Amino acid sequence: MLPFTGSIGSMVPELRERAALVALLQRPGAKWQDIALEVLETGGATAALESRLRLQETLFSVSDPVVSAIEDAEETLEAWEAAGIDVHACFDPGYPSQLRSIHQMPPLLFSRGTLIDDQRAIAVVGTRQASEQGLRIASAVARELALNGVTVVSGLAKGIDTAAHTAALKARGRTVAVIGTGINRFYPSENRALQERIAGEGAVISQFWPDAPPSKQSFPMRNAVMSGYAAATVVVEAPWRSGARIQARLALEHGRPVVMPDQLLEHDWAREYAQKPGVHVVSSLNQLLSVVEHVISDLHTGPDALPEAPHLVWSS
Repeated sequence: MLPFTGSIGSMVPELRERAALVALLQRPGAKWQDIALEVLETGGATAALESRLRLQETLFSVSDPVVSAIEDAEETLEAWEAAGIDVHACFDPGYPSQLRSIHQMPPLLFSRGTLIDDQRAIAVVGTRQASEQGLRIASAVARELALNGVTVVSGLAKGIDTAAHTAALKARGRTVAVIGTGINRFYPSENRALQERIAGEGAVISQFWPDAPPSKQSFPMRNAVMSGYAAATVVVEAPWRSGARIQARLALEHGRPVVMPDQLLEHDWAREYAQKPGVHVVSSLNQLLSVVEHVISDLHTGPDALPEAPHLVWSS
């Protein structure tokens, strides 16, 4: 094994590992999920990169391919940093620990804003084509969570997501947007101001390259990360084809509770899910907050209980 030379040899080990991970993910055909597991289970990103690139060395190589790959990745990291993008590798201390427990753990997270240890976080999700009642429920839920020091997580989509983020901000609480595009994109475009405000007062996070456009696959992937990031998911409104229904399924796979208002039982999928362990059907905001209280108490963080909201029920 050839030693590192030049500037790479003097790099801070943590930076070298992060650059090596970026270099691995930039390889043609790289499977991000597999790489994340390989890096955590073996000797790290640099070792994984060496094992792959050294196999391609020939007797006549004029430069070390590992050094070149890491140097190129370091320049990319510096450009992202200059653009105000924070990059978190899955082995970094600041990487959200709750994401390491899910099968879909992203090897890299890109963020703008303040990424903290959001153990007190609840996802509030639902359809883009939300009803007025759904919007009222989402706003009421997000407001009460925010007022009680719970981070409101959502996906920055139209409808329920937008209502949840907006209500949390109005309550001066913390909200995190997990987006289905690169961090440099604004989707939908009409939520650009909201996205920038969340980055200023909370955090926007993405698992995709910074300039990645939206795609059919990116939003279910986003739902998996949102489910893993939050301690539980509240599904406000979700027809069969909704991404929120997908998130409910993923949350149960991740061992996260799912909470839904009883109005959602008009859908066949919701009635089926209501029979599953870990699913809570509630008829008032009081009951929802009580479920959240127990979820957060089980994490042994924060206050022992959320105060009751006796006058807050679903609007009809």
